[in-house]
Amino acid sequence: MIDPLKSPPQISPGMVELSRSADGAWQLVFTGDWRAGGAHPLDAVIAQMDAAKTLGAVTLIVDDQTLWDTSLLLAIRKLEAAVALRGGTTAHEDLPNGLRRLMKLAAHTEAPTGARRVTVAPTVLARIGERAQSIWRETEDFLAFIGEAALAFQRLLRGKAGFRRSDFLLILQDSGAKALPIVTLISVLVGMILAFVGAVQLRQFGVEIYVANLVGIAMLREMGALMTAIIMAGRTGAAFAAELGSMQANEEIDALSTLGFNPVDFLVLPRILALVLMMPLLALYADILGILGGALIGTTLMGLDFSQYWAQTLRALNMTHLCIGLVKASAFGIIVALAGCQRGLFAGRSAAAVGMATTSAVVLAIVLIVVADGIFAVVLDILKL
Repeated sequence: MIDPLKSPPQISPGMVELSRSADGAWQLVFTGDWRAGGAHPLDAVIAQMDAAKTLGAVTLIVDDQTLWDTSLLLAIRKLEAAVALRGGTTAHEDLPNGLRRLMKLAAHTEAPTGARRVTVAPTVLARIGERAQSIWRETEDFLAFIGEAALAFQRLLRGKAGFRRSDFLLILQDSGAKALPIVTLISVLVGMILAFVGAVQLRQFGVEIYVANLVGIAMLREMGALMTAIIMAGRTGAAFAAELGSMQANEEIDALSTLGFNPVDFLVLPRILALVLMMPLLALYADILGILGGALIGTTLMGLDFSQYWAQTLRALNMTHLCIGLVKASAFGIIVALAGCQRGLFAGRSAAAVGMATTSAVVLAIVLIVVADGIFAVVLDILKL
């Protein structure tokens, strides 16, 4: 029993000594108090290592009376590095079992990465190559997604693709009736701008009446479908990407797959069908408002009679112009839906990833719309339409 009146025994501070045994082997002997807070000088023993010509195998020994914690582990790691630097090796067989387990655990722990990692900035060519590879991978993913959507549409025709009718009607309303205000504003302004720009040029020849031809043909063949598609890419395409991206982040899409639902059939197909149905109607609505916006400029700034302007518009237009615009609108609707859904389904599982997917969906849709419009122009020129 320890007498409380007696002072506790004094323990010497932690010491380490490099010595040679009777058979000539080197030893590092640790004694004293090797706990945190104490002074543990290692310079002296490192100087002894420098004095020794060759170290060879060095045995680590901890005295039975030594008090230690992780401070001893850190000291051993430093001395091991010093021994290795001088061409020697260390043996741990004579260490306490607990210390050997700690050393084994420390040896299998990877060094932290991040702030201390030294990175070399890639060259311009390396960045160009990485970006090219990224674009190629994204193109492959998008083409694969188009194939999956085509197979889903095939399953729909055979009656094997299922989605909820209520979801389809809700998407139809969001991408149709709720888009009318912004489509109205943009279409009227586009028609007024076309009429004003055309009037400036046609006034020089005294044929202001042909502003009706310019506005009517431009709206039906080109601007009605194009401007509606860009509006829907920024409005509905972004909404599709945000909705599906949020579902991906919340693992709802994984849950649908686990329950046996095909995400493309259940989520993507109704969105594509909704835009394919609504885009021609919205484009036709935009055509009418654009023509009325042009008529407003023609009757107010150019002094034309409205009945004369309307009659000239009807003479300039035909069903070919109308059908071309509606076909373009349907194709643009497919592009907007595919871009929004693909970016949403392939989004990461974080809020930042959902935002990036939304932005990427809008950019991708607008780029593909412009490319598709250029292809339409070339094909229609070849067909003489």
